Amino acid sequence: MATVLAIETSCDETAVAIVNNRQVRSSIIASQIPVHQQYGGVVPEVASRQHLETINQAIAQALEQAQLDWSKIDGIAATCAPGLVGALLVGLTAAKTLAIVHNKPFLGVHHLEGHIFATYLSEPTLDPPFLSLLVSGGHTSLIYVKDCGSYETLGETRDDAAGEAFDKVARLLNLGYPGGPVIDKLAQQGDPQAFALPEGKVSLPGGGFHRYDGSFSGLKTAVLRLVQQFDKNGEQVPVADLAASFQATVAKALTKRAIACALDYGLNTIAVGGGVAANSGLRQHLQAAASQHNLRVLFPPLKFCTDNAAMIACAASDHLSRGHVSPLTLGVESRLSLGQVMKLYEV
Repeated sequence: MATVLAIETSCDETAVAIVNNRQVRSSIIASQIPVHQQYGGVVPEVASRQHLETINQAIAQALEQAQLDWSKIDGIAATCAPGLVGALLVGLTAAKTLAIVHNKPFLGVHHLEGHIFATYLSEPTLDPPFLSLLVSGGHTSLIYVKDCGSYETLGETRDDAAGEAFDKVARLLNLGYPGGPVIDKLAQQGDPQAFALPEGKVSLPGGGFHRYDGSFSGLKTAVLRLVQQFDKNGEQVPVADLAASFQATVAKALTKRAIACALDYGLNTIAVGGGVAANSGLRQHLQAAASQHNLRVLFPPLKFCTDNAAMIACAASDHLSRGHVSPLTLGVESRLSLGQVMKLYEV
């Protein structure tokens, strides 16, 4: 397969990586978390400026780490959708410029397709079809992976994404940003059965509940009500127990829907991607439930769960090997469904 240098700047990580044949030759990630912590979340304009300051150094470091020069690079890629428009523009502009200067094919990559491909980096023999459980700060979806560029979304959250719910609950508990890692750590010290929290079912018009779609807004509100009740009574908020109960509820809800979806569609492999794939509670619940149904569950290494350029390069490498390239007129989009991936390669 092709050797691709990819740039990922969709949110608050400036990342550059080089991948060949699903093997990571280099991976550079410059996180902006310390910059955004003071605001309690990502500030788009600040993120864009940080990308501008960091991108050139990250590209140079990726080439140096891989011990490659531009003659060994077959294509140059960048995330073009979805994400923060200003942040995406930094990476896309850099990639297009490099493609022109070095006379290389250019590829725009869908961020969510990158998360699907993250599992390939540790499981190079994995091939479709399989079910992807994509759980990140901005997206929570169950995706039928049919082939490179061919995806069908079978289920998703109707409101907050799982990662977004972690961040909001962490804010309610005064735990800071980002919420996922700190809640995961606190949950190890708490009782996951201390509080009965709502799973977040989605009602169907004819009665019953959707098997694959979910909701985390009600769960977040339930935690808020508990915190308010403790404050009203002048009692100390049992933060560890609340964190453990919240995390267990999210893990159970995601697991229930993923297992049902895989069994209904006859898929024996579930590949998990996105930042929440690093959560220990989800890993434990899903592995345990999958083993009862003889299903295989694959998680990327922790370093490839959060946003990174290696997963973008892996997706781009597969597309380039199939002859897919993007026009240099390609722009960025803050929203683009996964079903429109091949739109990015219409020359």
